[in-house]
Amino acid sequence: MILDRDNWHEVYVVLSRNPLRTFLTAFGVFWGIFMLIVMLGSGKGLQNGVQADFGSYATNSMFIWAQGTSMPYKGLPANRYFELNNRDVEVLFDRIPEIQTIAPRTQLGGYGENTDISRNNIKGSFSVMGDVPELMEINPKKIKEGRFLNHFDVLEKRKVAVIGRRVKDVLFDLDEDALGQSISINGVYFTVIGVFDVFNEATSDEDEIETIFIPISTFQQAFNRGENIGWMSIMTKADAHIADIEDKVKSVLADQHSVHPDDKRAFGSWNMEKQFLKMQNLFTGINFLIWIVGIGTLLAGVIGISNIMLIVVKERTKEIGVRKALGAYPWSIISQIVLEAITLTSIAGYLGLIAGVATLEGVNRLLVKFEVKSEMFQNPEVDFKVAITATGIIIIAGAIAGLIPAQKAARINPVIALKTEG
Repeated sequence: MILDRDNWHEVYVVLSRNPLRTFLTAFGVFWGIFMLIVMLGSGKGLQNGVQADFGSYATNSMFIWAQGTSMPYKGLPANRYFELNNRDVEVLFDRIPEIQTIAPRTQLGGYGENTDISRNNIKGSFSVMGDVPELMEINPKKIKEGRFLNHFDVLEKRKVAVIGRRVKDVLFDLDEDALGQSISINGVYFTVIGVFDVFNEATSDEDEIETIFIPISTFQQAFNRGENIGWMSIMTKADAHIADIEDKVKSVLADQHSVHPDDKRAFGSWNMEKQFLKMQNLFTGINFLIWIVGIGTLLAGVIGISNIMLIVVKERTKEIGVRKALGAYPWSIISQIVLEAITLTSIAGYLGLIAGVATLEGVNRLLVKFEVKSEMFQNPEVDFKVAITATGIIIIAGAIAGLIPAQKAARINPVIALKTEG
């Protein structure tokens, strides 16, 4: 049936008999698939943008910092300020086996503050962070020159620094080698051992290229911080969830710093896993809504094709009667009508699919060409599974569109049909 040349010739004759009607009917399916693909691709672009806003941070990680107590405990007053320290890192490792990595961190001047940095007569204002090598496990950097901090830098309290790309652009000439050069941070000289960049500038990581990383032990000694740290980045092992240990971490730290177990204000935290799951659930709902709207639009086109096929069957009543009089089986008539509907639906649907993908690709190329860096919309695309699903929908829709008209054609009485005018 499908490979029968005469059947395909008949499909062509029927569809080309009234080209304007065929075009207008097919356009409904074309538009349905086109809008489905564009909406799904746009949703994916939005999802990519939001996911990129998480930067390169591991999603099974969290940050925790001290905020001050709100309740008295063990003879200590409320509204007491305290700081996390190096000992807290060791205790957390000892008491919570699910933890894989802890990166104690601190910032000169406080979180979000910049510090004046100088080199010879050139000055700039940048963030200065005291960190450990483990930071690369939680928030990887793209090392362009040299290396990142290592354990010997921390152990020996070396005065070394890893600078962001923009720091280098400000403090050094275009073709100048920054490695081995000295920069001054609050009057203390550090040797540059590495230059890093972010993996994607259109993310929340972009500000980090204006950051300078030095060993946390050196930071504590050079800037009179003692054993204190600003906050911790914590990452769990692969078989654990950060949400499951967040309360454990706060409980251990509360015990360390004599904080009331019910004091909710004492510690602030940010759970990357929880935020990422919220985002994933949001986009699952958005994609579901897009499929509903897209399939609804496609359904309208399919109904249009079904109605037109009913008209076609009406116009071909006498022809169908002749076929049945000559011994044509009902199945041959049904299959012919369904084939015509599937053909019309498939051609329109595939063109819609191609046009939708081409539109997304065009938008993507324009974003790249004009260097549009958006934190909320990146790389709109439709994956292969969606294309296969759309193909299946097209074929099924075509079969459904032709089924009712085909059944009506199969029930035509040949005697009555032969008496029909036209």
